[in-house]
Amino acid sequence: AIKIEHWTAPSGAQVYYVENRTLPMLDVQVDFDAGSAREPADQVGVASMTASLMDAGTGSGKSALDENAIADRLADIGARLGGGAEADRASFSLRVLSSPAERNSALTILRDILAHPTFPAPVLERERARAIAGLREAQTQPGSILGRRFTELAYGKHPYGHVSSVATLQKISRDQLVSFHRTHYVARTAVVTLVGDITRAEAETIAQQLTADLPAGATLPPLPDPAMPRATVERIANPATQAHIAIGMPTLKRGDPDFFPLVVGNYALGGGGFESRLMKEIRDKRGLSYGAYSYFSPQKSMGLFQIGFETRAEKADEAVQVANDTLDAFLREGPTDAELQAAKDNLINGFALRLDSNAKILGQVAVIGYYGLPLDYLDHYTERVQAVTVEQVREAFARHVKRENLITVVVGGKASLEHHHHHH
Repeated sequence: AIKIEHWTAPSGAQVYYVENRTLPMLDVQVDFDAGSAREPADQVGVASMTASLMDAGTGSGKSALDENAIADRLADIGARLGGGAEADRASFSLRVLSSPAERNSALTILRDILAHPTFPAPVLERERARAIAGLREAQTQPGSILGRRFTELAYGKHPYGHVSSVATLQKISRDQLVSFHRTHYVARTAVVTLVGDITRAEAETIAQQLTADLPAGATLPPLPDPAMPRATVERIANPATQAHIAIGMPTLKRGDPDFFPLVVGNYALGGGGFESRLMKEIRDKRGLSYGAYSYFSPQKSMGLFQIGFETRAEKADEAVQVANDTLDAFLREGPTDAELQAAKDNLINGFALRLDSNAKILGQVAVIGYYGLPLDYLDHYTERVQAVTVEQVREAFARHVKRENLITVVVGGKASLEHHHHHH
């Protein structure tokens, strides 16, 4: 069992702490409600750019550090900093020796990165150029084209539908970064997770110091539910020999009571690698693909259910048909008793591997904290997996995966070239 302690710091930040004395290390993560779902609709890309530039310079006057000084100081004490923004949150992580000198030095740098970033204009220009070059490259890759278009179709105008373009990246200004940071990097939405070789008293001091310089700020209104897409098939011409295919819809929020039946059931459908039905039908029986998978991705608002695979371009229609038939049979019948047992055994056996390092515990506890899951979530994981029945899987899938809302996107393949022929 992992004992998670929780409190609210004087700053207003939520704190989650796990004592672990096995290594002389401290792992820290600070999450903010500052992901891409919080960008103004006309500032797509700002959340990600803000997060990526926070360690590009801090402070002012004598205490100012540029990006090289920050990197050098962290390297000198052997500390590792990570960070970035996804849809729901912006996260910063720090791994450092727990000895006070190294620890305090690294935590001071993290505090200044969070509260006093300077967003130097030349670094913005460099990172913008890099982002635009990366995007232009991505726009030629079938997998990236698929992901971006699928996101747009699944979410429409919902904040999860934000997809950056060269035009939106070109519009990002330093003022927008400063403003986004001031509004969204606030103590009230900060979640501090601490795992490692420190006492509760030390954890309290650290959490307060990391967040004391932040503006208090306000909690933001919850994200809306996405409007459900109408079932549609979209084919996008691409010269690649492999067609890239996705089928899915928005469906699952964090904390949904159907989470366990969906995860256990999905292991049998497409989450279990070679044992899963999609793999057997698409790969083993018909040789249409090297691999097929499905997953649920729970988020603050409705995250995706998605089936994905690649196949030879001329086989795309056949492979889509097999995937749909396999899904329909699963929706009708659910898993067999044998599939259900195999799914449970594998999920329970694999569970320990998700907690076999400080960094992995940090990630799991940060999710529990950020999404407000029960503190004993990890303790009850295996029994909740064990309790799932075939009937519960069928009912949960019926509630969450609906044929009338499933979108299919196919990038590549002949059908698309004929289909779009009149455009050229």
